[in-house]
Amino acid sequence: MSQLSTITRATVALTLAAAPATRAQDGACNAPAKDPIVHLDMPGRPFEPVISADGCWIFVTLAQGNGAPGGGIAVVHHTGGSLSIARTIPLQGSPTGAVLTHDGKLLIVADGGFLAFVDANRLESGDGKPVLGYMGTGSPVGFIYANVTPDDKYLFASAERAEAVIVIDLERARAGGFKERGGVAKLDVGNAPIAVTLSPDGRYLYTTSEAALAEWNWPRTCRPENPNARSNAPNHPQGAIIVFDLAQALKDSSHAAVSRTAAGCNPVRLVLSPDGDVAYVSARDDNALLAFDAKRLVSDTAHALLGRTEVGIAPVGVAVIDSGARVVVTSSNRFGGGASDHQPLTVVDVARLRAGAPAVIGTIPAGAFPRELRVTADGRTLFATNFASRTLEMIDIARAPIAKVP
Repeated sequence: MSQLSTITRATVALTLAAAPATRAQDGACNAPAKDPIVHLDMPGRPFEPVISADGCWIFVTLAQGNGAPGGGIAVVHHTGGSLSIARTIPLQGSPTGAVLTHDGKLLIVADGGFLAFVDANRLESGDGKPVLGYMGTGSPVGFIYANVTPDDKYLFASAERAEAVIVIDLERARAGGFKERGGVAKLDVGNAPIAVTLSPDGRYLYTTSEAALAEWNWPRTCRPENPNARSNAPNHPQGAIIVFDLAQALKDSSHAAVSRTAAGCNPVRLVLSPDGDVAYVSARDDNALLAFDAKRLVSDTAHALLGRTEVGIAPVGVAVIDSGARVVVTSSNRFGGGASDHQPLTVVDVARLRAGAPAVIGTIPAGAFPRELRVTADGRTLFATNFASRTLEMIDIARAPIAKVP
């Protein structure tokens, strides 16, 4: 891949921090539902809900998953407190993570062996062909998650099986009709990278790796996740949070990694607090949520961990609610549950977590294998995808029935 010839740190930081204006929240679309929790049946296995800026549309990726037929996007209309499927769009590959550009025009989908680029306006209206193009050859690199800079100039995609995060010049790709790859950099990480999270100032990229690489020489302390494994003896090391300097990544990707921090067994999702000072990570094999000081992940990794708390079985999705006061975590039980099971969402008190006190304050009911969580821009509504029971769940945060734990 080509490298950018000249670019300064200051230029990158300013570029990444300058976000264009987005559509305001629509009052009718965000009106509360009659019930605090609403389920909408999905025509496939829902992976991630992506919410339009005005809250009127939710684009839900439908993964293939366990032999299911081809994946796609379910276009869900949200208005008057109700949800309905407007249409379903097929895609090549197996769609998983997705991101909507800040101008609201382009939905980018991590699609297994592809990155799919979809016209958001056409998804909403149903007019014209929404799929604008694909990048990738279909080879099993395992694109799993995607993110874009606030100015929509760069795209980051985690390639789970390629042990890398790919950086793409999105402006160039759009101008070329997605016929050129537009690659800028390949960031080498650890095994199974997932998260692609940007710091608020646009300086750093945080990613997770489910297990350390052999050359890191980390001890094998994590046990098999599959309960049917022949042996329960430790068979892999902890995973990591890896931080990259974005300005350096665009100049010289081989020297862009700033730090690696152990983050429990099989860390998968990473989200930041509203002001970016805390990183929350779900450690799936530890059944735990971990909180890290974001600045210390860069400068003092030995003292970066702020706290941890056990949550449900095999946590995956994470969302910050109530202006950062609480965190919600999915309890997927992905290796032991079935389509008829109902795993809860765990609610964690942030102040207690950081103080080292018991932090789980209750649970919210969900379906089978709740996978991803997203919050509307007004902070009032939480969406969850129940992967195995095939529903999109809409939760009124203020009225959510939280079952207290002892």
